[in-house]
Amino acid sequence: MKIRAMVTVKGLVQGVSFRYYTVQEAVGRNVTGWVRNLPNGDVQGCFEGEDSDVRALIDRCRTGPRRAVVEQVIVDQMEFTGEFADFHIR
Repeated sequence: MKIRAMVTVKGLVQGVSFRYYTVQEAVGRNVTGWVRNLPNGDVQGCFEGEDSDVRALIDRCRTGPRRAVVEQVIVDQMEFTGEFADFHIR
């Protein structure tokens, strides 16, 4: 089953290559969508793919790259749309 998740990651997640880390993890799991920095210091992403792949990517976001300090991950699961062809940084 394919799903879509809107994810917000809070903590020390900007300036630590979190977006690039997310791209690598997403591509390795065949997840499509995007990731971006928010003005308030959070990182937000929209992930689409197989349920298990999207959930694995969300789990990787709970840790992040080596220098990240993740305090909270907020996940809003939505209906799969299939609108993305790849995964990119916005």
